Amino acid sequence: MTYIDGFLLAVPTARRADYHDHATTGAALMRRAGATRQVEGWGDDVPHGTLTDFHRAVAATDDETVVFSWIEYADKAARNAAAQRVMAAPEMEDLAASMPGDGKRMIYGGFEVIVDTNPDRDPAASIGYVDGFVVPARDRARYTEAAHRAATVFCDHGAVRVVEGWGDDVPLGTLTSFPQAVMLEDGENVAFSWVEWRSKAERDAGMAAVMADPRMQTPPGEMGFDGKRLIYGGFESLLNS
Repeated sequence: MTYIDGFLLAVPTARRADYHDHATTGAALMRRAGATRQVEGWGDDVPHGTLTDFHRAVAATDDETVVFSWIEYADKAARNAAAQRVMAAPEMEDLAASMPGDGKRMIYGGFEVIVDTNPDRDPAASIGYVDGFVVPARDRARYTEAAHRAATVFCDHGAVRVVEGWGDDVPLGTLTSFPQAVMLEDGENVAFSWVEWRSKAERDAGMAAVMADPRMQTPPGEMGFDGKRLIYGGFESLLNS
């Protein structure tokens, strides 16, 4: 089963170019260590919610932008081996010290992939826009079934790939974490997911069609998660390596 590490980070908006350069260097290191793909999404359409949102998740300030990113691996064993290689790499210390953004507020976690509508898609294929989601899910089987249904709708309206990850190695942080971000309750798990689009224009048209599609009108009890605490937002593709 494929595996992903998901990340959220607040980066000073003025340092977008610095972050791109830093992420490019980091992605090359991750690929050498065994990762198959790394994507960085720069916040573009990231709303403020009533209970939860991406801004609160990473305690972002007004002069910061939320980054939604992930790293893909062939399986969990490859991810664990890559993590060991990266932590032992001589350049890792300098890379960590030079990160544009507050690493203490960075959120990370490992997820088993439970839905992938296009697993054979070329990792280097261009994507222009990503919708990211973090969800408090209660019932894995029910959530997976609902996620499959929703993924079909997204793809019918122009999405090129939909991926759903089920929390497997998701630590509770001191300042920030995925469990804190979605106000996780007993018996729940964190799901991390995204939708890939060729462009923002296709995303805007596709998302409007998805929201109007009657297949998305799932009764709350059949969704497998609490929609009131769902976190979502749109991100420009900053790096696809």
